[in-house]
Amino acid sequence: MDREAAAKLLRVELESYARRSRAELMALIGQTDAYSVRDAGDVEYQVEVNVYWDGVEGGPIRVLGAIDDGTLGSAFRPVTDDVIVE
Repeated sequence: MDREAAAKLLRVELESYARRSRAELMALIGQTDAYSVRDAGDVEYQVEVNVYWDGVEGGPIRVLGAIDDGTLGSAFRPVTDDVIVE
């Protein structure tokens, strides 16, 4: 897996969550969004995004993402990143 390309794709995905309203993010707390994305080279990646409180309920919201290309090695060691929304 091209970890640099995967990290860039994941950053784009997390930024799209960070632009959502607080109410939209609160509705996603406790859920996992799982879906596929493709890079410019048509490589398919699997993305998982989890949204939860970062500390106390009602405080900042953490959006945690993981991405891999579906191969055995990358599935056990995905690229991860997160963003905190105040």
